[in-house]
Amino acid sequence: MLKKISALFPLWAIIFSIICYLQPSLVVDLKGWIIPLLILIMFCMGITLKVEDFKRVLKKPKIIALAVSLQFLIMPLAAFIVSKSFNLSTELLVGMVLVGAVSGGTASNVIAYLAKADVALSITMTIVSTLLSILITPYLTLIFVGQTVPVPAFNMLLSILKIVFVPVVIGIVLNHFFHKFIEKRHDFFAFLSIIAIVFIIGIIIGINQSKISSLALSLMLAIMFHNIIGLTLGYYITKFMGYDKKSCKTVAIEVGMQNSGLAVVLAMKYFTPLSALPGAIFSIWHNISGSIIAGYWAKKE
Repeated sequence: MLKKISALFPLWAIIFSIICYLQPSLVVDLKGWIIPLLILIMFCMGITLKVEDFKRVLKKPKIIALAVSLQFLIMPLAAFIVSKSFNLSTELLVGMVLVGAVSGGTASNVIAYLAKADVALSITMTIVSTLLSILITPYLTLIFVGQTVPVPAFNMLLSILKIVFVPVVIGIVLNHFFHKFIEKRHDFFAFLSIIAIVFIIGIIIGINQSKISSLALSLMLAIMFHNIIGLTLGYYITKFMGYDKKSCKTVAIEVGMQNSGLAVVLAMKYFTPLSALPGAIFSIWHNISGSIIAGYWAKKE
């Protein structure tokens, strides 16, 4: 029963998104729930993983290097080209480039889990890209925007430690000691994750309702194209390099889904509120597109 409900989670995400857009008052006061819900999802992921999964991943440095390289090469360049193609203003172009120049976000780990991709690989890629972004993001913004921005390294690492590392480790430890009990309840943990991600998407849409309603079609299309380019090239370049389907899915999700929250923070601090709009909308769109593609891939599995 839970499997059937879980298989329809892109539909639940879209329905709940529409409800939250039409009635934002239902969720605007739940903004503080986003991080606890992310922590819950990471715990649900961790409880299905073993230490051996990470040992296996660390034996594959080439695919980690490939994913991170694609992320920092494709996403900022695609953001720049798409922005120019849609004749976006300089402020919006800056925001788009910032989205492309930052590291992968924790949302990619969630979608990798729901898509039945390689979760351990996804988490490792996010951590590596986050560490590298401390050096790479300022230079990418300098190249494409003409201004460098300092990346809040300590805050980012602290955030990953709190939201990703600790709940995943707790889950792995519990799985180690209660493996037989937990193995029979994988569907339940997947269902919990789906409920959590649907709520997160709804809350993000509710608190950004006014921005969405005033959004120009050109910006929305630019954001959608940017995300789709990352997902598509991430998948097919990895496939061209000879990797299996599971690895292709993982890299596609990691490349296509960015730490848009960081892009918003950097835009607000070093540029203008308008430059923060692409990051805010990207955070909504990539969760919806990620949910749809995860549902499709999970169903195929």
